[in-house]
Amino acid sequence: MRVRRCEKWAFLILGWVLLVSCRSTTPALGPMATSPPTVTPTPEPLQFDGEQAYQHVVAQCDFGFRPTGSEAWQATGDYIIAVLQSHGWMVETQEFPYHDVTVRNIIGRAGQGSPVIIGAHYDTRLRADQDRTDPTAAVLGANDGASGVAVLLELARVLDRDKLSHEVWLAFFDAEDNGDLDGWEWIVGSTYMAGNLTVRPEFVIVVDMVGDAEQQIYKERNSDAALQDRLWAIAANLGYGDFFIPEYKWAMFDDHTPFAARGIVAVDIIDFDYPYWHTAQDTPDKVSAASLEHVGRVVEVLLED
Repeated sequence: MRVRRCEKWAFLILGWVLLVSCRSTTPALGPMATSPPTVTPTPEPLQFDGEQAYQHVVAQCDFGFRPTGSEAWQATGDYIIAVLQSHGWMVETQEFPYHDVTVRNIIGRAGQGSPVIIGAHYDTRLRADQDRTDPTAAVLGANDGASGVAVLLELARVLDRDKLSHEVWLAFFDAEDNGDLDGWEWIVGSTYMAGNLTVRPEFVIVVDMVGDAEQQIYKERNSDAALQDRLWAIAANLGYGDFFIPEYKWAMFDDHTPFAARGIVAVDIIDFDYPYWHTAQDTPDKVSAASLEHVGRVVEVLLED
């Protein structure tokens, strides 16, 4: 191959520059020279992911029916503790006897400042008393139980500790869902926690039955109106106005009740327009990752604001 004259001169000039550089007596890096600093890229901030939350729904349902005292309930509680610890949350449990079982509340803590509680129940109902086909069947509780837990576990992964102005308690209440069966009361675990507080939380938000694919979350009548307004405003700003409906509809006796009874600001985020409530059809296919994300993002923004 023949090299053209202009290319030949270019090669000669390049060779001369390299020769001069190699013969220079000045070191490439003198005594005052420093290498350029290593730049570590800033990781993208984590954000609530509905698909990851949905996997927690499936994982809970894979354990089976989870009424308080069952093997599946024990495994679910152990799973919650393991997930919290894997994300660096300090975990403690509250255990106390009720009827012939030991009830176990689970609390994960992170952040600094006055405490706030974000809660959900992790037990499931012993019998599907609202099921017209088989009211004696057990309830898998994909939405009624597992959806709220899934939101809290995904919050454990994504919350930015540097942005938290409170110590956040992720509270997993036990023995919520077997009221009026076999002499059991409702909201046993949350009632115990509220009655044994040694510090007063700034507010309590309960997340219950939030995964319905046909999501319609109305304001609940027994909740604090000012905190509701904040949450529903965040939802509107995030584009979730079709799912967080700024109207009152239900008055619930739920895990927020014992805290509100003590004068603590408390809100129940609940979608009670769920046709599979306390039936054998409350299964993971009725739960939407998008619905979980709507609720999770609203709570995430509130806590990191």
